[in-house]
Amino acid sequence: MSKRESIARYNLIIKKLRKQPADFEQISTYLSLESELQEYNFNVSKRTFQRDLDDIRSLYNIDIVYDFSRKVYFIDLEEQPELNERILEAFDTFNALNITDRLSNYIHFEKRRPQGTENLYGLLHAIKNKVQISFSYKKFWEDEMSQRTAEPYALKEFKNRWYVLANDLKDNKVKSFALDRLTELEITRKKFQLPIDFDVNEHYKYCFGIISPNEHQPQEVILSFDPFQGKYIKTLPLHESQVILKDHEEELLIKLTLFLTHDFLMEILSYGDNVKVIQPESLIEDLKTSYENALKLY
Repeated sequence: MSKRESIARYNLIIKKLRKQPADFEQISTYLSLESELQEYNFNVSKRTFQRDLDDIRSLYNIDIVYDFSRKVYFIDLEEQPELNERILEAFDTFNALNITDRLSNYIHFEKRRPQGTENLYGLLHAIKNKVQISFSYKKFWEDEMSQRTAEPYALKEFKNRWYVLANDLKDNKVKSFALDRLTELEITRKKFQLPIDFDVNEHYKYCFGIISPNEHQPQEVILSFDPFQGKYIKTLPLHESQVILKDHEEELLIKLTLFLTHDFLMEILSYGDNVKVIQPESLIEDLKTSYENALKLY
């Protein structure tokens, strides 16, 4: 059996179980039908199927487990639900692209591609093993590179960009470093201890984006969206704290609890007249100032 055929079978098993849990007989029947359609031999014994599950876990980091009470196999998403959902999204994308010969005829890719993803593996290694990193870094508003040594705590994704959250040993402050501004990464062997009270989810709990102004308190924000924009806000919430207060044909009224940062201000501005800020007053004043400054340009 070829490696290509095995990979195709793994994909079919995942596809089947994503729809609903199934027992071995149901999976075997599904593979037999696909064998006829695709002109491959996907038929497997129970022993081979168990090896397939090990290979799927190794290749895709997708856990397929057996429920003894229901006597079915299912994809386990409970341990790390967000990570596993992203893995399955990537799996869908990979398979869609893999079956398409001339991509440019069917898919238009975003031209603005983030850089720095080549360092993800090294950074994950350093985070997992709690070892210091050194790198060159250039801020957007500075012309010269600076050398940094840091203790990496976690990775953060925001608007298709990746950041490493790390304790900068220059001033012992926890900062977010954009991977596309980071070069000459070196993984050292010098170990560090993660602060006992550090929790990456708590760190970003009230953040919109990557800025975490720990010296400030989160604010309660109430926003009114027109019905059209409201449909998008319901399907893709602005923040994990989003609560719907009203939802009718005239408006969608939501409440958020977060830090009022520049990133959040820019997000609100991007909605133009599709949103009205009800509170707090400080955010309303910041929006007025931004619009007034923009008008002065014309």
